[in-house]
Amino acid sequence: MPREAEPSINDRAFLLQALQENIRLDGRALDAYRHLDISFGDDYGVADVRLGKTRILTRISASITAPRPDRKFDGIFTITTELSPLASPAFESGRQSDLETHLSRILETSLRRSQALSTESLCLVAGQKVWALRADIHVLDYDGGLIDACCLSTLTALRHYRIPDTSVKGGDLTVYTSLERDPVPLALLHHPVCVTLNFFESGEKWLVDATLMEQQCSEGEIVVAANPQGEVCLVQKGGGGEVDALVLLRCVEVAMGKVRELGKAMDGALAKDAKRRDKGGMSRELRAENER
Repeated sequence: MPREAEPSINDRAFLLQALQENIRLDGRALDAYRHLDISFGDDYGVADVRLGKTRILTRISASITAPRPDRKFDGIFTITTELSPLASPAFESGRQSDLETHLSRILETSLRRSQALSTESLCLVAGQKVWALRADIHVLDYDGGLIDACCLSTLTALRHYRIPDTSVKGGDLTVYTSLERDPVPLALLHHPVCVTLNFFESGEKWLVDATLMEQQCSEGEIVVAANPQGEVCLVQKGGGGEVDALVLLRCVEVAMGKVRELGKAMDGALAKDAKRRDKGGMSRELRAENER
């Protein structure tokens, strides 16, 4: 199975020496994210997130199906990931790697099991018909920060998506087109975001949003999933290095600040896109500009 090219001995020594002096090779602070850009497609539910050189595209789709036998009043929400060979030579199409398995489990716990999406709201006819919602995550380019970018892209796409409006009369289900009725937003109960911190020297040094090279040189990582309200959904440590309990608490504290920072960036991108799609609003602005 292909693997990522490991940093050379000189590159690794140079990076570690720089970190001892609190310097990162790209000039960022130890707790700073790379440039974040969030954009949307023409259709609702398509989010394109660029975090440095890492790029993630998430698409939300929905179909009507029968509910699961043990959850007759809940809709279905599934998350699928695709790590394309175009993103990295270490990725193989049609074969799930350890990284993809790890990513899927983190997203499953952070977004689905934390009940970020109300699956009860996806029920159309109890015991007969529900919405089956699917999030397809495509990794288009990879340079570290995979978990953070994928979680942010998926959550943004869920918040951006609009599901067709429906009505039930006499047991008959009617699904309206966008011309008949405006689609409605999904019922999201909270907005969990993942923040990954890579640590060095048994936790004496740690980084936020490590690049691929920093990630390869680190002793391990700590993933924290939380929402802007301060509720922690997940804390997971990976790698063989030891981390003191006080260091772990400090990492969670730092992650909470970054969660709020990412949440504001997501809110701003969604508000900007909503303004772009508001044709009436644009017409008013054009009229006001012509009057001036």
